[in-house]
Amino acid sequence: MSTPAILGLGAIAGATIFIGLPAGRMRGVSPALRTLLNALAVGILVFLLWDVLSGAVEPIEERLTALTADHPHGSWAGFAGYAALLAGGLGVGLLSLVYYDRVLPRRRSVGAASVGPGAAAVQELSRPKHSPARKLAFLIATGIGLHNFAEGLAIGQSAAAGKISLAVLLVIGFGLHNATEGFGIVGPLAGEPERPSWGLLAVLGLIGGGPTFLGTTVGQAFTSEAVSVLFLALAAGSILYVVIQLVGVALRSGHKEMLYWGVFLGLIAGFATDFVIEAAGV
Repeated sequence: MSTPAILGLGAIAGATIFIGLPAGRMRGVSPALRTLLNALAVGILVFLLWDVLSGAVEPIEERLTALTADHPHGSWAGFAGYAALLAGGLGVGLLSLVYYDRVLPRRRSVGAASVGPGAAAVQELSRPKHSPARKLAFLIATGIGLHNFAEGLAIGQSAAAGKISLAVLLVIGFGLHNATEGFGIVGPLAGEPERPSWGLLAVLGLIGGGPTFLGTTVGQAFTSEAVSVLFLALAAGSILYVVIQLVGVALRSGHKEMLYWGVFLGLIAGFATDFVIEAAGV
């Protein structure tokens, strides 16, 4: 298969994330339904957290099993190196967002202080509005994008190794999966008074789905299990941060039963798409 065809597969797998994004323009949503939509995003993200951690831990467990078998092979250095990639990626993905969240309000306050009183300054007019819901949507898209980069690596590496049928099946499976991820990204936006523009949804889609294409580009150029583990760990850390934030929002809404229903339904949706992928033989 030619390189353009391989890259086309990666683009198709990433583009399906746009299917769920128009749900972010829904309006007239009751507080209870808004909580349910947010919680549905939580459920999808919890499934993704399990999915990416499983993918990151698998090669580490394989190295540990090889070392503890009756006829051990491999090295402890290799096991320790992969374990360090998992721990480091998870820590960076989670804690970098924690500290970024602390620094951001300080940067805004400094920027506001530098603008003089009186008529609105150019800086004030050009400063974009970042509501908590939109901030969460961008964080969700970033975490999913890291996850999808690792998926793109799998597509590219399979095609580069000559396993074309596997690469095609991966595209079908990941494409189905990414369709649910789009809804997870815009879950926090569904209840906002201001309807998100199509341009904003397009940017969110590129952040979440574009890395699938980038991962395919990297994966077809060279194979690296270590790179895959690192990006899966980064994705897990960022997704964990967003899950905690969304749960806090849902708890403050006062509709706890909707939180649990949404998480349940989101998990079911995640596992359902995963079962479809397994049934397809991926």
